[in-house]
Amino acid sequence: MAAARAPHGNNQPPKIIIVKKIIADGHGGHHGGAWKVAYADFVTAMMAFFLLLWILGATTEKQRKSIADYFTPTMVELKKDSAGSNGLFGGESIIDKDNYPHKAAQTGTRALTVPVGATGGAREGSGDKGSMRNTRMAGEDQANFARLKRQVEAQIAANAKLAKLGKHVRFVMTRDGMRIDLIDDADYSMFALGTTALVPEASSLVGLVADAIKATGNPIMIRGHTDALAFGDQRGMNNWTLSSGRAEATRRRLALGGVPEARFERIEGVADREPMIEKDPSDARNRRVAVTLLYRRGTFGQ
Repeated sequence: MAAARAPHGNNQPPKIIIVKKIIADGHGGHHGGAWKVAYADFVTAMMAFFLLLWILGATTEKQRKSIADYFTPTMVELKKDSAGSNGLFGGESIIDKDNYPHKAAQTGTRALTVPVGATGGAREGSGDKGSMRNTRMAGEDQANFARLKRQVEAQIAANAKLAKLGKHVRFVMTRDGMRIDLIDDADYSMFALGTTALVPEASSLVGLVADAIKATGNPIMIRGHTDALAFGDQRGMNNWTLSSGRAEATRRRLALGGVPEARFERIEGVADREPMIEKDPSDARNRRVAVTLLYRRGTFGQ
């Protein structure tokens, strides 16, 4: 900016001249590359975000934990002695059913869980020749259980004195074997109140059960249950001693009915800790004795 000299004899202020410098292509400044870098960072972040959402939706909890462990060096260090522990999934395969490494060079303890016949898949530990269950024997046991159930129900129905106790007997198939529940209700009790003495009808019922099971070779477990009503003086008698005493009384009656002593595997009382009517621990139906015919055990190679 410059000021021109005023003419002589003229009292007017000098003219102001403004010089404007125009930079060529100045209007194209917004076409630079800085915004592209920021946009690329944004797109990368969004891609990572959607990849995270996909991983969360396409994996199981165990697989997500394996991924998290990979990014946590301390967790990988704790697993360093296991097979393939330095891999992304800690040595486990995302497609492996039992999550064990496929590589031949891996070492581990999988052989400890493979059945004798090297088959079984999901049945490892209890295959056809495993030590936990023999398929042939289990089939025989199930057939025997069904026959015993029909026999006991028919004998109860044929006995006028025991017919009314039919609703107090329940047969339940469990993973351990067949459980025979002898259940009380508000109108009837298998044992005299607060004692371990079987009432006459209940004693006859247990004797009938003894006749049906004494010829089998299955181990027997007896478990006593009580309701939640407590004794006045817990130091003398309580539900623990009452439940175990009733289980023992049932064992004695079965033995008296001809069941060999060697077949009794477990006699226990659990007080009111396993109620049948969970919503009402004081319900009379929680008082019961459960006699379970257990599956016979197989042995390796048999």
